Amino acid sequence: MQTLTLSDASRYIAGVVLLTIVTIEFGGTFLVKVVRGAVPLTDFQKSFARAGHAHAGVLVTLGLVCLVLADAASLDGFWGWSARIAVPLAAVLMSGGFFASSMGRGEITRPNGFIRILWAGAVSLAYGVLTLGIGLLAG
Repeated sequence: MQTLTLSDASRYIAGVVLLTIVTIEFGGTFLVKVVRGAVPLTDFQKSFARAGHAHAGVLVTLGLVCLVLADAASLDGFWGWSARIAVPLAAVLMSGGFFASSMGRGEITRPNGFIRILWAGAVSLAYGVLTLGIGLLAG
């Protein structure tokens, strides 16, 4: 039976990523308040809050999987670090983009300028999975 040993880089990033799950849990409690009507939001804001929370959870999970795959591909140096960090960074940027672009007072019905953060996250996600995919195929 083969054992899995994470590289120091993957172990460090995984530890930090796992600690961020507490913030995702906090977001879940916020969503419960929204659903109960304790936090008045427009339908647009509710949908962006749900999307931000969902993207955080899914991308953090994908980020942890990518760490193991980066080690399996024996990626190191610049490509190794960028493949390991890009997906967790996308989790922060995309979820933050959903939340920040729907902030404001009054009847908010469309995203504000902070939507650019979401698109930066999409670029980071694409970069991370492409780098890792190519690394796996080339290895």
